[in-house]
Amino acid sequence: MKYYVISGEASGDLHGSNLIRAIQKQDPEAIFRCWGGELMAETGATVVKHYRDLAFMGFTEVIKNLPTILKNIRFCKEDIEYFQPDTLILIDYPGFNLRIAQWAKIAGFKIIYYISPQIWAWKENRIHLIKKCVDLMLVILPFEKTFYQKWDFEVNYVGHPLVEVIERFQESQTTEISIEKNKRIIALLPGSRKQEIDMKLPLMLSVCDSFPDFDFVLAKAPGIDSVFYEPYLKGHDNVSVVNQKTYSLLSKAEAALVTSGTATLETALFGVPQVICYKGSSISYQIAKRLIKVKYIGLVNLIMDKEVVKELIQHELTTKNLINALGEIIKGGSKRERIENDYGVLKALLKGGGRASEQAAKEIRDFLTSFSKK
Repeated sequence: MKYYVISGEASGDLHGSNLIRAIQKQDPEAIFRCWGGELMAETGATVVKHYRDLAFMGFTEVIKNLPTILKNIRFCKEDIEYFQPDTLILIDYPGFNLRIAQWAKIAGFKIIYYISPQIWAWKENRIHLIKKCVDLMLVILPFEKTFYQKWDFEVNYVGHPLVEVIERFQESQTTEISIEKNKRIIALLPGSRKQEIDMKLPLMLSVCDSFPDFDFVLAKAPGIDSVFYEPYLKGHDNVSVVNQKTYSLLSKAEAALVTSGTATLETALFGVPQVICYKGSSISYQIAKRLIKVKYIGLVNLIMDKEVVKELIQHELTTKNLINALGEIIKGGSKRERIENDYGVLKALLKGGGRASEQAAKEIRDFLTSFSKK
């Protein structure tokens, strides 16, 4: 069968590549055409658009880049028509993917959504479009199944794909990274987009002098040149950078400062106590604050429905608050122990019934097989 896969971020490239490999095991003749990155390309899929050309963060950034976004939508529709896939597999990236889903449904394509848009957080009215356009929804957060049931829309929970990604790493990879071995390590994960790095990295780095007994190690984002980071690092002698070694870093880190998003789950699954950091443009933040309905911004806290780890958001993200929050988790004691225990519960919830990509591939193949028999 022919599959057209659309993702718009580094995480979508990762999870999409694992899903492609799982489908290939069940459908050796499968042909894939994708919007993704290097990881999808490594599976043998044809990548027609790279996610680094699609990542626009925040309301103001989206408005500024609207002509490019509309051009990408037109190209995507034309490319799907050219390829004539048996199904579209959409991975998160809702602003773009739901527009494509609406068009593709009318055009007669079957639509599978892997990794649901976070409509439980905001834009809940998107449920009507999803119910109308999506033939099969595969969710990766345990509470999403209950959320969709409220709207009388059946979805399948397959577990979170990060669990299998990290387990495979821990089973097979070395954790050696080039940093001083005589100091404890604090990881810095400032995000994958230039806009968010520019907002958060200077504040993360501002705490380094307050912890002279630690090495701070910055995980460089894929697709961003090392030269971009150099101005930020001047004057910080206890800071080093690793490239494509984020998991090795988390394997050794004692604590972490992490921008909100998927990285918070990765950090938790490695058992590293963390402080979640979020800061956006003033306009984007004010709009988001009025629209977002959830109690927490970090996925760790959202899934557990309590503050497992400290969140410092917008005006609360200051050097003083970062020093205090980081100091609490590196000194050990009951707070650190509680975080580590909660991480264990979190991992069990996210594991589901097995490896997520294999579960998702099976659901996809079962759906397409049953559809073809009708």
